[in-house]
Amino acid sequence: MDDVLGSGGSLAGSGAGDVPPGVDELRAHLLASRLAGTTSTSREKSLRRYRLFAAGDPRALIGLEPEREWRVPELLALMAETCGVSGDAATVTGLDTIDPERTIAALDAFADRLRSAAERRLPVLLGTGHPQRLLGFYATLASALSSAGCTLLTSAMGRRIDITTRFGVRTLALGYARGVALIHEPGVRPGGDAPGVHTHSPLPLRTVLAAAMTDGEPLPRLVIGDHGWVCAAGQLGIEAIGPADTDDPAPFVGQAEGRVSVAVPVDDAARSDSYRPLAHYVLNRACLSQ
Repeated sequence: MDDVLGSGGSLAGSGAGDVPPGVDELRAHLLASRLAGTTSTSREKSLRRYRLFAAGDPRALIGLEPEREWRVPELLALMAETCGVSGDAATVTGLDTIDPERTIAALDAFADRLRSAAERRLPVLLGTGHPQRLLGFYATLASALSSAGCTLLTSAMGRRIDITTRFGVRTLALGYARGVALIHEPGVRPGGDAPGVHTHSPLPLRTVLAAAMTDGEPLPRLVIGDHGWVCAAGQLGIEAIGPADTDDPAPFVGQAEGRVSVAVPVDDAARSDSYRPLAHYVLNRACLSQ
């Protein structure tokens, strides 16, 4: 089953996101916007997802097939190490925390992968299960990568996908907005006021790859995304990077097991403009600023 939802004083609100922030500015922005520090993700929700992951529930695996058994204490230790959440198993309520230093270090690694892809002009697929929040972040990266000579892949446009949700099966369509893949209601053009719907499902990524192979189109050498996009790509051996929240252990397990190249710890449910400085920071670090 998969959760599909209708999507809905920092650098982001001032227009300063158009100027690449330095490390100190970025750290301050992460804390002010609550992308790091104390986030909006509840400890209860994170622990529930860790239990689901440990039980092998597809809703938490989101396309990843772990190489070994991960118990809840091991997941908690991993998330404490990679994200900065409390490693105390007795802490079961409150809000999660993300260490901004870990976020910045992961963004630096993310930028390294962008630079490498641009230098080699690799075919790239960008996809999001959080279009209301993260579409602008990915679209900024897409524009820079395209300008650097990378091919942005757009296979399976319009393809229908049946996704199981807690409310039953929904038939959605795969589309692209500003170079970024997402799923949306059939008959609704993605972009603008209707960017798409929220999903953790790996089916969109698998649908894109199947269509590319059937149509003889190139396969991505790098996938930039979240949720099922990054986990399903990594599981299939495609280099995958992207942001992940503390209640989604799968990308961090994938990173620990060597299938996800970079998982960036960050709250993925903040205001959409909060992510603009992050995009400009990584593009500047990757020497891709436009």
